[in-house]
Amino acid sequence: MRNTSTYSSITKMIITGFILLQCSLIQSQTNTIKGVIYHSEDPLSKAMIVLQPGDKIATSDSNGSFSFSGLANGKYTLTVTNMGFKDYIHEITLNGHAAKSLHINMEAGIDLKEVSVVSRVVKNNPENLINAQYSAMPVTVIDRKTIELMGSRRLDEVLKEQTGIAVVNNISGGARSVGVQMQGFGSEYIMVLIDGQPMVGRNNGNFDLSRISVSNIERIEIIKGASSSLYGSEALGGTINIITRHGVIDPQMQASLSYGSLNIIDAVVEGETPFLQNKGTANIAANYYRTDGYNTNSKYIKGNTSPPYDNYSLQGRSRYQVNEKSFLSLSGRYGLRRSFMQKDFGLGHISGDNQDEQDLNLSLSFDHRFNSNLRSITRYYLTYYTADMSVAWQQTNNAVSQDVFKQTLHRFEQQFSYSNNNTYQLVGGIGGSVENMNDNALNNVNSLENFFTFVQGEWTPFQQLKAVGGLRYDHTNNFGGRLNPSFGLQYFMTPKITFKAGIGTGFKAPDFKTNYLVFYNSSSNYLVIGNAVLAPTLQQMQQDGQISEIRQYVLNQTAGNLQAEKSTSYNAGFITEPAKTLKIEGSVFYHKITNQINSIQVATGTNNRIIYTYQNLPEAVNKGFEIGLKYSPVKNLEISAGYQYLIAKDLSVKDSIRSGKWPYNQNIHDPATGNSYKPRPSDYWGIENRSRHMANASVFYSYTPWKLNANVRVNFRGKYPFGDRNGNQFIDKYDIFVKEYFLTNASLEKRLLKDHLSIRFTADNIFNYTDPLMPGQPGRILLAGLSYRFFKDQ
Repeated sequence: MRNTSTYSSITKMIITGFILLQCSLIQSQTNTIKGVIYHSEDPLSKAMIVLQPGDKIATSDSNGSFSFSGLANGKYTLTVTNMGFKDYIHEITLNGHAAKSLHINMEAGIDLKEVSVVSRVVKNNPENLINAQYSAMPVTVIDRKTIELMGSRRLDEVLKEQTGIAVVNNISGGARSVGVQMQGFGSEYIMVLIDGQPMVGRNNGNFDLSRISVSNIERIEIIKGASSSLYGSEALGGTINIITRHGVIDPQMQASLSYGSLNIIDAVVEGETPFLQNKGTANIAANYYRTDGYNTNSKYIKGNTSPPYDNYSLQGRSRYQVNEKSFLSLSGRYGLRRSFMQKDFGLGHISGDNQDEQDLNLSLSFDHRFNSNLRSITRYYLTYYTADMSVAWQQTNNAVSQDVFKQTLHRFEQQFSYSNNNTYQLVGGIGGSVENMNDNALNNVNSLENFFTFVQGEWTPFQQLKAVGGLRYDHTNNFGGRLNPSFGLQYFMTPKITFKAGIGTGFKAPDFKTNYLVFYNSSSNYLVIGNAVLAPTLQQMQQDGQISEIRQYVLNQTAGNLQAEKSTSYNAGFITEPAKTLKIEGSVFYHKITNQINSIQVATGTNNRIIYTYQNLPEAVNKGFEIGLKYSPVKNLEISAGYQYLIAKDLSVKDSIRSGKWPYNQNIHDPATGNSYKPRPSDYWGIENRSRHMANASVFYSYTPWKLNANVRVNFRGKYPFGDRNGNQFIDKYDIFVKEYFLTNASLEKRLLKDHLSIRFTADNIFNYTDPLMPGQPGRILLAGLSYRFFKDQ
């Protein structure tokens, strides 16, 4: 078996880690915080309690009890959250004396996961001073409890049920090119981070989120809109920041196994423990996931449209208190995915598509608090990704194509934060990165070097007004510098009504593949040439007799002239709470993108081969609105719903239709009547793969006496354009569309043996909806699973 040594090393690491967990049975204790959580004299179980600083987390038992032990002297903030209730916040000072047991009465009410500029409860990532609250753009936070209740297994399954987010296959990228779309921005404009550090490894511009298991994820922070002022280039359309588990009170372990449709196996072993008398904490999680794949177009293809694969991941995080004011942290993740897929195109033509992917992420940070107001974090980050992709005809074993791609990123950053009571908070930093790519299809590639500096701040001039702002400067060796500001306001008009508004900018430099990739797709007979190497490559091909026609005006306009993309995002909205059990949030957004990179035909080769390169489009716009609500009519019942309306259009197409410029002056053909007519600007539908209507609704219910959790979630996506059928180079109503559809998911969980054992049943896509134009959407998936948690009973 290939890479046996890799599997052996992973196994040894897992065994060693959990031997250490078992050795940490009893920790010395100093101070203890304990209490009981209840509502109307009834105890509340499964409430989440967070203790800061230290990000320690506990869950109330069936009697509503909780405790934190082994605490040093000092001031702590205790935050309690539970579905259907308002958050409870309490400050505690420990001085060596026994603390009085807390009796916490939770007030009925709900908190939307949608927050705007500043959340009421700040949940920090201990290895990063930048918080999502500093964004002027809307922020969504998905907590661990929600993820567990959904019964989700991979990150893409969680995200596709959020308002304004779709997980889609890239139309031209093949079955494996799966990415996330947010408020009209494609995956290539969405930055994916783990604990605030950027991940690398994209297929055709898309970051495949199914590579990431949700085990060991504490929460997910999603910023919608330009957030380059926070995270730099690549965050032109938004960010997805994955925060892993941290903060440990007592040693505990969990093992879970799920099995179901498509021979899906999802196995997780995870554990956490304090060590060295609670000076250190460690979390580790290992996951194995496999599936047989599936076929959404069995009428024309024998085999699969989505590949089978085996996925292995190991991730962990450790934090050690060096002294009273300093912490040292280490986190890492290793992932390995292997897949092989056959496709039978008939007449004996069978292709074998093989792909192996590996990625490694390591982060080391040193956290020092100078005093109660001033803090610094020094961070180093390494990420490495490699993909070996090949296609061969099975009968002759002749290679059709092979591409070995490697990407490495080294990143160093120094952050500082300063706060002045509750009036203002500032975060600033400076850093740089070096990125290298190695691909046998890339020509004349140099490393990409980036330098950045930033400052972010929150200011409360008076109790009803909060303002946030940021300024970030990024400089790359290939495209110079760019300054990105952002600013937002939140006004608490009344205790029940809050208004918000924000503006942010972003930019994205052309990547290595856009500039240097020379790639031939044999099945579709087209060639893509990177913009930076366009002229010499065409010249060489012409000398070799491989060119029949060059569009000289396109060559002169595009070759070597690719510019960085820029965006400006505007948003405004409100939050209202007309009753304790109801919250409504709405917002409008407008994203303007200039110099958007798009493909264009530059030449025709021999044998009618189409040759493409890349150009900048003058201006594109994504605009629309979102609205969401949460309603809790009775205890432990929560109903939520969300809707997004989106218009995504390339304004240069409308302008060209209006002025009659080629190629958008070609007649529109109605295949039903056979009539043709001259195009009008109103005939332009919009950009491919974008739905005008998206909606979701869910019902979560917990029945405490039976320790039963159940939920049903429904997601709707309106029709969206797939491709140009009539050849007029833009989408109109006669082109190919994917039909609107509903997906219904459900989950049922029962806890036994004092919450040690959990039995779960999940059903995704209950009504078995599939479409040949959606190669990444499986049919009905039924899973059953067991989970056992090892922990000390209270």
